[in-house]
Amino acid sequence: MKKIIVPIDFSEHSEYALETAASIAKKFNSDVYVLHMLQLSNAIITASADSLNEEAVFYLKLAEQKMETFLDRPYLKGVNVIPVVKHFMVFKEINELVKAQDADLIVMGSHGASGAKEVFIGSNAEKVVRHAEIPVLIVKHNPILVEFDTIIFASDFSQDSVESYIKAKSIFNKLDAKVQLVYVNTPNSDFKSSVEIDQLISKFLKIAEGNLDMFKDVAVVSDYSVEQGILNYANRAGADLIAVATHGRKGLAHFFEGSISEDVTNHSTLPVMTFKI
Repeated sequence: MKKIIVPIDFSEHSEYALETAASIAKKFNSDVYVLHMLQLSNAIITASADSLNEEAVFYLKLAEQKMETFLDRPYLKGVNVIPVVKHFMVFKEINELVKAQDADLIVMGSHGASGAKEVFIGSNAEKVVRHAEIPVLIVKHNPILVEFDTIIFASDFSQDSVESYIKAKSIFNKLDAKVQLVYVNTPNSDFKSSVEIDQLISKFLKIAEGNLDMFKDVAVVSDYSVEQGILNYANRAGADLIAVATHGRKGLAHFFEGSISEDVTNHSTLPVMTFKI
């Protein structure tokens, strides 16, 4: 893991993300790109040689000053930090930076969203999870100890999620973490019998691991929703981090089908790492 991107808005939650990224960067010897996106209008950006253009320069300089102050943190000592300021609050710009720098991870702070705000607006973290092509680590609280000793990886054990699991495992091995695989069985159209679940897990492990050595360690839990099953099991297992594979649904597909990874991201008090399927 050579490059980490941290989108910030200079908030308290942004600092949580930055400190977490710094800790990971020290373990992997990674560069940290700290990204701030200005919310400038097209009028300000495109105006020619007048006060509006001057206004754009003013906001840019102000952001650079705030960035300099924000990055004056003792936990960043020894970390190669690259500040980046973009003009627009457009989430695809994060992917553009990811591609330009061939980044490996996005770390972002979030306070979550709930109720009507969750349905109609969603949190910025949700939007990043939905658009990102690389793993995203969402941090909710001050990282007093950034040690992910116990991680649960929740999966539907489909063949589509094998690649995400392999990518997750490579990261978690370097963090020297214990990983617990979890399958949630729910009383709806996705309900499966014990035999069907065993067959599903066996097929997954044969492809992902090449053997069934981990079969006995896969936790199968029953709950009214996948999200609730993941959160309840994480609490029981004393997990430090929840990892979830995501399809990154967008548009109408997201509105009508929802996204388990985004629901978990919103409602978990633990850090959540998502991996795109």
